[in-house]
Amino acid sequence: MESTPAVPSEPPLTALSLRSVSVFVAVGLVAGFLSGLFGIGGGTVIVPALVFVGLTQRRASATSLVAIIPTAIVGVTTYALSSNVNYVAALLLAVGMVIGAQAGSFLLSRLPEKALRWAFVGFLVLVIVQQLVFIPSRDSEVAINVASGLGLLVLGIVTGSLSGLLGIGGGIIVVPALALLFGASDLVAKGTSLLMMIPGAASGTYSNIRRKLVDIRAGLVVGVAACCMTPIGAMVAKILSPQIAQACFSVYLTALVIRSVYAAVRPKPKP
Repeated sequence: MESTPAVPSEPPLTALSLRSVSVFVAVGLVAGFLSGLFGIGGGTVIVPALVFVGLTQRRASATSLVAIIPTAIVGVTTYALSSNVNYVAALLLAVGMVIGAQAGSFLLSRLPEKALRWAFVGFLVLVIVQQLVFIPSRDSEVAINVASGLGLLVLGIVTGSLSGLLGIGGGIIVVPALALLFGASDLVAKGTSLLMMIPGAASGTYSNIRRKLVDIRAGLVVGVAACCMTPIGAMVAKILSPQIAQACFSVYLTALVIRSVYAAVRPKPKP
């Protein structure tokens, strides 16, 4: 009788050093501001920083979800106070993400890592092009009907699949898609994106805690620091015009492309 392959064990957690705490606070401040400004979770900032201070990639990804939960809650509250959240759309997207995440995890275990890295780069380039050719109206709204409801569910499934497959936050996909495909204003797209990612992050955190993959201390430090800056990022998003906001988002995505290309082409360290 064949035994089930064991999940690779993680090294034991060590005490947080002053350097680590300082990095976590700095990362949280940056991630929180970007979360509020762009309607993203901030994982693209948090995960590399946690790896930099010594966490494994697996533990960094799991810990990032802990920080994203309070960050997204504060962010969506800020957007909700100015009525820039579509709750029905967020619910449909969240349901689709739960379904799609299973497909993403299935493909993740079967596709080569290099293919995943280049797929991520290609996806980001497409989003940047979309940002340059389409500017959403700040006054437009998402019309909820049978067709748009099914479309939002499909978008959630695609988002969940790509998130699980490429290791990216759903906001990078959902914010531009809501504006381009469903007519959402840039602010409603960001607020709805933040609400959508809370159930997924909470569910993932629960599973990761059961598997003992989460550094709760690091996640809480990053999350608390992020909460301080998320409202500021959201307020800046309201001040900026849609054109300037999308230009800033494109610059952010370009930085991710450069980092991802470097990670894909750099030689692996010799054992």
